[in-house]
Amino acid sequence: MKIPEYIKNIIDKLEQAGHEAYAVGGCVRDLLRSIIPKDWDITTNAKPEEILKIFPDGKYENVFGTVIIPVERENTKTRKRENTKTRKHLSAEALAKEDENKTVVEVTTYRSEQGYSDRRHPDEVRFEDSLEKDLSRRDFTINAMAVALTPSPSPAIASREKGVKNDNFQIIDLFGGQKDIKKRIIRAVGEPSDRFKEDALRMMRAIRLACELNFDIEPKTERAIKKMAGGIKFIANERIKDELIKILKSNKAYEGIMFLHQNKLLQYIMPELERGVGVGQCKHHIHSVFRHCVLSLKFCPSNDWRVKLAALLHDIAKPQTKKIINGGATFYNHDIVGAKIAKKIMSRMKFSNDEIEKVAALIRNHMFYYNVDEVTASSVRRLIKKVGEENLKDLIDLRIADRLGSGVPKAKPYKLRHLEYMMEKVRQDPLSVKMLKINGDELMKLLKIQPSPKIGAILDVLLSEVVDDPDLNNKEYLENRSQELNKMELKELRGQAKEKIEDRKMEDDSELKKEFWVK
Repeated sequence: MKIPEYIKNIIDKLEQAGHEAYAVGGCVRDLLRSIIPKDWDITTNAKPEEILKIFPDGKYENVFGTVIIPVERENTKTRKRENTKTRKHLSAEALAKEDENKTVVEVTTYRSEQGYSDRRHPDEVRFEDSLEKDLSRRDFTINAMAVALTPSPSPAIASREKGVKNDNFQIIDLFGGQKDIKKRIIRAVGEPSDRFKEDALRMMRAIRLACELNFDIEPKTERAIKKMAGGIKFIANERIKDELIKILKSNKAYEGIMFLHQNKLLQYIMPELERGVGVGQCKHHIHSVFRHCVLSLKFCPSNDWRVKLAALLHDIAKPQTKKIINGGATFYNHDIVGAKIAKKIMSRMKFSNDEIEKVAALIRNHMFYYNVDEVTASSVRRLIKKVGEENLKDLIDLRIADRLGSGVPKAKPYKLRHLEYMMEKVRQDPLSVKMLKINGDELMKLLKIQPSPKIGAILDVLLSEVVDDPDLNNKEYLENRSQELNKMELKELRGQAKEKIEDRKMEDDSELKKEFWVK
């Protein structure tokens, strides 16, 4: 477990000034799990104004006692900065982002919080002198640990501590966080209902942490989530969005969505998705709409959270488009209506416009028709233009997710492999005279001839030679060679070019078919 020197330096300076200081929170959890922390937080009994005296470059612009301190990362060289005067208005965070050698550390005064009348923000923030009070306000035991360097913590804390110790640091664990890490469980600090009353987003955060860490949620904590689920209505949609994205990014996205559903949170977050519960489909679908959607998420082969979200929402409009015709269920235009619903959901959660358009485009086009014997290169080009080249692979992944979510055993049948082959074929630069470093206008000037079929024939011969030897594609050679070819008859020129070009096209196509296992 290695603690960066810049963290040690901040703690040392605070202690030299007569204050207590500890690394705290998620960074301690990560250290105990042998994972390099992404962020480091420090807690101290020093008040914000005292912290700023020690670190005059810090910024304090909140009511929570958090001072942002810019620091230089280890083993890096500082970049030369220019126009310093024009950068004074930037925050510490912005300055740090401008330089990859820089980062920021949050140093926060011990605090307790009283009253959460809006279920989101404390009515009162009170600075404290006790580390124990600060740790007791935190969400989960695995996040309520601190690291002491030197000197050791107060005897009152040390007498209750049974954690890791060595000559360089000591883990302060007053609520059993280390034991819960070993058991791989998420447990609220103290009474779970109290923690969730303070901030209802903690219920979703518990699920997100379980997904990211592959932990289980302790039964009492889980029961409190189900009981307090309605509190999520008071949370800003932007905060819900951030937790949802993290769940989707994890390897347990399916389990996360199911936990949200089973513990009554999903009905407040995405009620549109819950409408598919118990809604039957047509004969080739063995699952209800909701079950099919979450299974499509489970089997989605993409790691892109946007594609995973599209898999989850791709059939979201089926409940409202369902009609019974001749005894069978139909869902006409559910793809188009579904894209509109997805846009509404994502707009409500404050996703970016690019994210919304990406997911909506995948949903809108997930029903694309493809039959090997009927589809031509031109129709595939139209599909590419409609969907966007950047979405092609994602559209295939969504179709695979849709198939596997329907209980179909074969994820990528011959038809999909053939579509991939056709997409790749039409995306590649065609063998064309446009590849040449000379064009028809230049030839006419050089050869002093009028527009005629002979110009095209000469270009075709030049192309056939360049295909065999790309080094010949230079202006000098092409000009000299075209003067020689101009002496030949049109019929001879055409015959010389056609055979070589067609052979090359067939050779390239053969290799492409082998790549995608199609005939």
